[in-house]
Amino acid sequence: MNKAITDGLVLTPPPFANGLDVWSRGDGTPGTATYDGYATAAFVPADQDFGGCLEVLKTENTQRLRYMGETPLLPGCYLQIKVRIKAISGNLPTVRVGAFAGGAGGTAITGVQTQGPGVALTSYGNVVEVTAIVGGGARNGVDLSWGRDALYGHFGIDLAGPNGGVVRIDDVQIEDVTGAFLRTMMDWVDVKDFGAVGDGTTDNTDAFEAADAAADGREVLVSDGVFHLAGNVTFDNRVRFQGTVTMPTDKYLALSQNFDFDHYAAAFGDEELAFRKAFQALLKQSSHDSLDLCGRSIGLRGPVDMRAAVPDVSSFTSRRVIRNGQLDAISDPAWTTGTATSSGTYSTSQPYRLSNVTNVANIEIGSLVSGNGVGREVYVTSKNVGAQTLTLSQQLYDAVGTQSYSFKRFRYMLDFSGFQKLSQFNIADVDLKADGVASCVMLPPAGLIWHLRDCFFNQPLDRAVTSIGLACQGMMIDRCQFISNEQSLAATARTSIGFNINANDAKIRDNRCIRMGAFAVIHGSGHMILGNHWFHGDNLNGAPRVAGLILTKPSSKIVINGNYSDNNYIEWNNEHDALPNFSSELSFGALSIVGNIFTAIGAASYFRFIVIKPYGTGHFINGLNVSGNTFKVTNGNIDRVDKMDGSVASLDTSRFRNINWSGNTYHAINQWTQSPVMLSFSESSPVETWSCDFSDWLPFGGRARNVTDVTPVGALRNANNVKQFVTHYTDPNEGVGGGTVDIIWGTAVKGKVNVTARVDNPY
Repeated sequence: MNKAITDGLVLTPPPFANGLDVWSRGDGTPGTATYDGYATAAFVPADQDFGGCLEVLKTENTQRLRYMGETPLLPGCYLQIKVRIKAISGNLPTVRVGAFAGGAGGTAITGVQTQGPGVALTSYGNVVEVTAIVGGGARNGVDLSWGRDALYGHFGIDLAGPNGGVVRIDDVQIEDVTGAFLRTMMDWVDVKDFGAVGDGTTDNTDAFEAADAAADGREVLVSDGVFHLAGNVTFDNRVRFQGTVTMPTDKYLALSQNFDFDHYAAAFGDEELAFRKAFQALLKQSSHDSLDLCGRSIGLRGPVDMRAAVPDVSSFTSRRVIRNGQLDAISDPAWTTGTATSSGTYSTSQPYRLSNVTNVANIEIGSLVSGNGVGREVYVTSKNVGAQTLTLSQQLYDAVGTQSYSFKRFRYMLDFSGFQKLSQFNIADVDLKADGVASCVMLPPAGLIWHLRDCFFNQPLDRAVTSIGLACQGMMIDRCQFISNEQSLAATARTSIGFNINANDAKIRDNRCIRMGAFAVIHGSGHMILGNHWFHGDNLNGAPRVAGLILTKPSSKIVINGNYSDNNYIEWNNEHDALPNFSSELSFGALSIVGNIFTAIGAASYFRFIVIKPYGTGHFINGLNVSGNTFKVTNGNIDRVDKMDGSVASLDTSRFRNINWSGNTYHAINQWTQSPVMLSFSESSPVETWSCDFSDWLPFGGRARNVTDVTPVGALRNANNVKQFVTHYTDPNEGVGGGTVDIIWGTAVKGKVNVTARVDNPY
């Protein structure tokens, strides 16, 4: 700070050559006597040391010299009074800066120091410089501390000591020295004071680091200008940006004490660039674990390649969080889906590979694969251009041989696919506002324990969250909203998907999905799907409905509990199995569907809530619990809630084991499903064999494989109406489809019995 420079303030008094009528022999106030025409003082025009100067014979005990002009003293400013003097003859005096402290109305400020340190002249002809600093604050180095009431001063010198000496005095100099106190007076340091140049090209790396080192707990100011940084810069102190910075892509700016998006936006002057650089610092520095977006809405003109933002980091496994803001996809050609078509060869001996792929260089990692025998949500995880191979996220159920495949590369607002591995990454309280322009988040090929919580995936064009590999292992998705861009379309016309999972042990809790093509496509096992609400209906009556939750691993070890499945069905299949026919592996089983709400409005009568679709022969069910659920239909009835989709292959119902389908409630369902199920059967005429048909009640067109109880209701009687106490045995698995149980009595009887049958062998 220097008011003489910044404000053009005139501080130095006029030279003696301009006349002595403005130089007082008193305190400098108006009306005091001056040196103009004074007998013992004269202007000397050509001194060898000073040029023009004032020569004075000391005749008073304290000989005063004061400039009568009012030199302003502004709050926060510090002035230095500097006078050069030499003794010519006679007695040698002591010299000091002297002043008058002026306040409002021209009154003197009392109780303040008005004399600077004295300097004794000890020889003749030697030039001595006398100085003093005056200001409002009592700071180290300030000689005259006048407080905040002083408005101006009359400055000059005092000659003390014996009279009779002659001295010559150079012109009085007054300058603003506030800058000398800035580093201790202000709570910031300016990078320009350490050599930074804001011309956009000069490398300021060293200057920035020097300013940070000197700050010592104070704030660093990056003042006006564009400052280029050619190297990495870490601020250990807080930093404030008036100017902006530029730096290479591979160099990072770490703001250790104020790491948030607001400061990066101020630093780089471009929101999208600032987001990339802030993410880069998030991974490059250990002084912070989360990037706060400060509630800001950040416009994205294209996909953010998260790996490109940190080009020297391929794997990262420490917890990091992006939170508290909105990312807004702005319509731009950069969001255009990439497409390619190539032929390739598939073999079950390498079930995750396509070989002999033509045009492989033009197929993007992260592309969705489609073709004959390809299941849903199969992505390109990696590629080898030289070997002409692609690595796939899932196996293909019926694609052996060479055929043509299509590849679609959706564009994601946050694209992590360039990383080899990224674990423990969190996105929290972020609204990904895709607006039908973009997809939202693509995971890397590998990683662990991703956590998406309290986020809005708002109108993704194609996908909300995509896993192209195994980074979804242990993934948690909690309290997120998946809001479709296709809500006005018929359910069967929608193509968007909330998320997919390829690995194991995901926790999907308390989310809400509105009218997307599907809520989720889930492979792997060990998943818990709890407390979610996904609905996929439309405004059509008597219309088909689609699968909202698709499970693609037969031996699933999945719990589906406390959810609200609205106008869609759960599909359980093995479409991600290169050898879909049952061999010696585990078949369909280890699935619990407990305590959920299933509802449909205006669905076609053939609609079903739970569907099993085997993609190969020989499969069966071993371990299924469907209990405590509510199945309700409004605006029409449906025939039943379960279905075995045999369009590719059928289940082997003779091998059903350990199935519990009980305790459910049904509304507007024509035929209930239950196992074990107790039914009442009557014969009005005596017969030895009673045929009891359970086929309508048993799940998935299953057989009545076991009878657990036969209890007569009242007496059994013969043709003469005489009570009969007879034994019986049962033949289950009878009739077309095996859904009938025959009860064979020791003699022909009539009456009524309650019979309990199961669709399975319980153990």
